Amino acid sequence: MIHKTIRLSFLALMIPGAIFAQDVKKLSLQEAVVLGIANSKNLKLAQNKIDQAIAQLNVVKDNALPTAKASFLYNHAEIPTNTLSIGGADPIHLPKRADAFVGTAAIEELVYGGGKLRYAEESTRLLADVARLDADKNKEEVSYAVINTYYSLYKVLQSKSVIAQNLESIASQLRQSQRFFEQGIVTKNDVLRFQLQQANVSLTDMEAENNRKIINYNLDILLGLDENTQIEIADPDAATKPIAPLDTYLQNALSGRQELRQLDLQNKVADVNIKSVKTNTLPTVGVGANLYYINPSGKFIPPTDQYIMPVTLGANLSWNIGSLWTNKHKITDARIQQKEVSIQKDILSDQVKTEINRNYQNYQLALNKIKVLETSIAQATENDKLLASKYKNNVASAIDRIDAETLLYQAKINLELARADAGLAYYTLLKSTGKISQ
Repeated sequence: MIHKTIRLSFLALMIPGAIFAQDVKKLSLQEAVVLGIANSKNLKLAQNKIDQAIAQLNVVKDNALPTAKASFLYNHAEIPTNTLSIGGADPIHLPKRADAFVGTAAIEELVYGGGKLRYAEESTRLLADVARLDADKNKEEVSYAVINTYYSLYKVLQSKSVIAQNLESIASQLRQSQRFFEQGIVTKNDVLRFQLQQANVSLTDMEAENNRKIINYNLDILLGLDENTQIEIADPDAATKPIAPLDTYLQNALSGRQELRQLDLQNKVADVNIKSVKTNTLPTVGVGANLYYINPSGKFIPPTDQYIMPVTLGANLSWNIGSLWTNKHKITDARIQQKEVSIQKDILSDQVKTEINRNYQNYQLALNKIKVLETSIAQATENDKLLASKYKNNVASAIDRIDAETLLYQAKINLELARADAGLAYYTLLKSTGKISQ
């Protein structure tokens, strides 16, 4: 019975662990970006805006189609006073009631409207392209948000890894100091200092774990995963990315940034709008055909020769001559709007240049930091070995030993953070060109 209880207890302990293991998801950086794009609600909203723009384009295209309409009327009349006498003429006797069926059918086509429909279609098509660029920009924003959060989680996990090594080393130093104390080599104060260091590093580990939980939750939301999923990240490419000349990134940004391309399209829209306003001074020509069905017999299907069905064909020419002198101010207003778009692009171009330069310099700074920290780690490692040897030989104090160890592990943490910052700085530079994946 005791053995069964032990087995059941063991299974009870294993089940939660198995369930928890199912909530762990290992993702590389690129896999996380793909997942974030696929599940982004912002991108779904952007796609809906594209669908709206396409629907509006189809509506404008429909305006160029011929219009047609048909109607059918039944009319019944009661005539209580049905005798009409005018002057001395013989009276006219009307029926006491009358029925009539009247039907009409018409079709009209605008032959020439000054190009207004063509310009409306062109303008709407350009606005649809603007919506597509907006969606592309949102995709870059989502990708960068995922990359930023992914690197934040990576930095926390790397810090925790170094902290774990530090705690393991401190535990070893604490055991050594306790042996020295028992042998009378060091004082109780040395043991307390190592215990205090252990407590301080444990607090740092608790803070790092809290940050990990917050960032992991945020990344779950970004990727559309269950909020309880524990993300196990693959080590991002630690190799520093080669950097091209600054001018290369500037040219890529000026030709690839979605906002600048949108302003180019807006400038074309404004140009089309000017042409559309100018068409107000042109005449319009339309043609149409009408079919009438008149059946006064009172019967739905009339006898032969008791109904008529005339067909008419016509053309219409209209010209608002007053627009020749009233339209010029509308054209001036449209040109001012186009000039505003050009000025906005000049302003944005300057902002893009300063952004590219800032991100370029930040990436170079991050690369230089890595070189300095790699050198400092070599120095801190040598210093730690020296103080460890001196402490064992009772030449150095516990404070010196702790300081050397703290400097070493802080340098290791700083290096891991610097490598992550360099990776993020590289993607920040790419994002400012308008395309992260280059």
